[in-house]
Amino acid sequence: MSEFEEKVLELLKKIDGKLDKIISDGSKAAAPAPKPAAVTESEPATTVKPSEVVDKQEEKEQLQEKPPLEGRRVCPECGATEFNAVEDKNQVIFQQGGMKIFAKKYLCRKCGKDCT
Repeated sequence: MSEFEEKVLELLKKIDGKLDKIISDGSKAAAPAPKPAAVTESEPATTVKPSEVVDKQEEKEQLQEKPPLEGRRVCPECGATEFNAVEDKNQVIFQQGGMKIFAKKYLCRKCGKDCT
């Protein structure tokens, strides 16, 4: 990690510690409200720290499948990364002086699926 990232991480840890202190002081200062008879004393109070919420959100984002960062094409059928580039005669991109420029479509070399 760079020096800047380390400083930011230290600041975030300090903020997290201060939030923990505020939450614990707030729960001590607040007068306990009378609980209904149906609620037992063994149930813990549910206070969620903001840092825990952020951690859960980051875990959910990491679990979601993301496309490859390098921009490489991957066939959804077989997972191959080799394709043949062929002109798609159904899509004309540009036409000048009787010459047509067509869009490209990519056919998987393994299974032949159109992966454009």
